[in-house]
Amino acid sequence: MKYSVIVLGLLPLLSFSQQIKKTTKSDKPNILYIMADDHTTQAIGAYGSRLAKLNPTPTIDRLAKEGILFKNAFCTNGICTPSRASIMTGQYSQANGVLDLDGSLPADRQYLPIEMHKLGYQTAIFGKWHLKENPDAFDYFKVFYGQGEYFNPVMIEKGATDSVKNYRPYKETGTFPGKKYEGHSSDVVTDATLDWLKNKRDKNKPFLLLHHFKAPHDMFEFAPRYAQYLENVTIPEPASLWDNKNNGSVGTKGYNNSLMDTIGSSIGRRNVVRNMGVHMNIDPNLSDDDYKRQAYQEYLKRYLRCVKGVDDNVKRIFDYLEKEGLMDNTIIIYTGDQGFMLGEHDYMDKRWMYEESLHMPFLVRYPKMIKAGVKTDAIINNADFAPTILELAGGKTPNYMQGNSFAEILKAGKEPKGWQQSSYYRYWMHMAHLHNNPAHFGIRTKQYKLIFFYGAPYREDLVNWQGKNKNFLPAFKTPVAWEFYDLKKDPYEMDNRYGDPKCAAVIKQLKKELAQKRKDLNEEDGAYPNIQKIIKDHWND
Repeated sequence: MKYSVIVLGLLPLLSFSQQIKKTTKSDKPNILYIMADDHTTQAIGAYGSRLAKLNPTPTIDRLAKEGILFKNAFCTNGICTPSRASIMTGQYSQANGVLDLDGSLPADRQYLPIEMHKLGYQTAIFGKWHLKENPDAFDYFKVFYGQGEYFNPVMIEKGATDSVKNYRPYKETGTFPGKKYEGHSSDVVTDATLDWLKNKRDKNKPFLLLHHFKAPHDMFEFAPRYAQYLENVTIPEPASLWDNKNNGSVGTKGYNNSLMDTIGSSIGRRNVVRNMGVHMNIDPNLSDDDYKRQAYQEYLKRYLRCVKGVDDNVKRIFDYLEKEGLMDNTIIIYTGDQGFMLGEHDYMDKRWMYEESLHMPFLVRYPKMIKAGVKTDAIINNADFAPTILELAGGKTPNYMQGNSFAEILKAGKEPKGWQQSSYYRYWMHMAHLHNNPAHFGIRTKQYKLIFFYGAPYREDLVNWQGKNKNFLPAFKTPVAWEFYDLKKDPYEMDNRYGDPKCAAVIKQLKKELAQKRKDLNEEDGAYPNIQKIIKDHWND
């Protein structure tokens, strides 16, 4: 009898405890971070580019309509692996040690999932990881090898013992961990994410889920169901595809245009080493103009078919979240790992500090906190992503992270007093991978951009693979040059005004800010005296 009374007395306390636990859980939002590889703002309708009228992303555009769109989101290093390292660490390249595609990120430096664990989150990542070491800091992962394959990809799953033989990307025989999944990679990774949401996650914990598409990375292998999409449409061309006016410098063209056929992979025949016409199998007997025109159309259609597959698969995830009542308690972020050149300045690929490559899409929906239809010009970059996610989860930015949380901007829709007014960029992979982009760094403010092409590898022993015959040649230095653009007057970067005396005062101030930012971020190349010498010799050119 006495025992029954005690139990009955404890029941209200247990009920109260469960209510507290339930309230605590509901106060922690789920966080869904969706990232597509090389998905640039020009190919997202909400950004209003020349491609917007094609309505390429109706599902992704919903995030802008019901949330916030960042007009000035930038990458810190415009290539896949370093960008992802910055997102995982909240650090710039010299701090996290991932300078280029050879970089790796071991589990003890996968800081975002490590810190989210401390906040009570269950963590999972799916799709493209591309940081060599397995993402073991996550509770669960199912990721591609390296780049992954567009069709029938092999994925490595945490805790699984599956293996495949003679896996093609390794170009060698043997047995490798992983399992092959039938279908297009965009569908396969979404299947994996939905399976985890439905069957594998702990539904008593909030989650951080990273969903990473391979698409629309080159070479733009779309699912067969999109073969007729845009088939009879003429894709609008950028004016700079045909006339690049005063864009660039000797750092991007060579003296007397001597490197025009070498630097920067092209759409038409300009680049004799790598151009999109070759990749798209365009008839080599066509005139130069027809060759470029057809290469551009085929390039954009394949790219946008991949984007269509991404958008449709995002809808699959949204449909599940809505069905399960999770949509409004989930912070949904959509971004790319950097921008991408879609023919602007006759360039393809990324790597450049030019706007289309530097600029990342960044959209967030969370109706409990973010007002619908907000657009902000506040400057953010991908080193800021981890600090922001941590604050949204109830944490604080660790001292070792260099990025800044912009959670307050999400809440208020505008930047707070004292918010950063510029972003630093650095591309390290001098003349690499036949894209042949010279190494450079610079600073971007809301109105201005200053770029320094220092034109040298960070190690003298680096080599550049030239051509299918696998000849390896020493990476050569390219001319040193500065470029300056007034983006208010010249949003498409068609007029390099570095030598204009009217701009001298602004340039001087930008150099001062750039030098300070490099010092503050530990980006002064202490380990690379050859680069330090170039900077010293040419800073005042």
